[in-house]
Amino acid sequence: MRNLHIATKSSPRSPQLEKACAQQQRPNAAKICPSPQPSPTPGRCHVRDAMGLPPLGLLLSLCCVSGLPFYNGFYYSNSPHGWNPGKGHGEGIFNGVKLVVETPEEILFSYRGANVTLPCRYHYEPAVVSPRPVRIKWWKLSENGAPEQDVLVAIGLRHRAFGDYRGRVHLWQEREREVSLEIRDLRLEDYGRYRCEVIDGLEDESGLVELELRGQVYYLEHPEKLTLAEAKEACQEDGAQIAKVGQLFAAWKFHGLDRCDAGWLADGSARYPVAHPRRNCGSLEPGVRSFGFPDPHSRKYGVYCYRPR
Repeated sequence: MRNLHIATKSSPRSPQLEKACAQQQRPNAAKICPSPQPSPTPGRCHVRDAMGLPPLGLLLSLCCVSGLPFYNGFYYSNSPHGWNPGKGHGEGIFNGVKLVVETPEEILFSYRGANVTLPCRYHYEPAVVSPRPVRIKWWKLSENGAPEQDVLVAIGLRHRAFGDYRGRVHLWQEREREVSLEIRDLRLEDYGRYRCEVIDGLEDESGLVELELRGQVYYLEHPEKLTLAEAKEACQEDGAQIAKVGQLFAAWKFHGLDRCDAGWLADGSARYPVAHPRRNCGSLEPGVRSFGFPDPHSRKYGVYCYRPR
């Protein structure tokens, strides 16, 4: 993308501009390049209205003159050094510099009531020397029907938190270009996927951080089979919430959860974990069995709940 600078002087006259000047008609403006008085600068054409500003008609005509930069309120220079953001440096995000955002690939685990930091850093490739103003945005992605939630936005030292995160989140900037998010007093609903976005001018990049709360996955003993809505309600009444697929999988893989009863999960699927294969319990290989995505209103199963520690 071309570098940005504001045009503060008139451009050299071209044949096209000569034609535009000759055709310009504006009652409250001085004539373009009047013949009795030469222009104060040879080879330049100056037009001013009663307010001392260039008439709008001329600016509009300049848009269509070939050889001039594109105009949309600013001029974009063809020169790679047209904009210099720092002393003696011409680095810019539009000069082949790539913005890179780094977040951890592994899932972060914590506990309800604890404090946790979601790591996020950014850098440029190749590296730039001059500091650049950026805008930071953290938000929580939608999951299991819940809408996206804005968490925090920041520009420099100013930041703003939203909703239930007010008073509990802080932008951690201990190192250069670190924009990690600290969440205090973790709540049950804080688990999920968070996105860290860095915005530099017209460029933006982001990274994903997944947060899980350590806890227990269990099959809820209930006298009746349940629809999906009833299953969610039953877990809440038991002081927990319906488990996610990842939570059930982790409980099977790392804690040997073994149950030959299909139960609802948060994504609307019905599954059950088998650590010790046996007859009448699916295949003879250990794993998490799936019944797919049954109709949530007419089909009834048990439910796997998740209770954070």
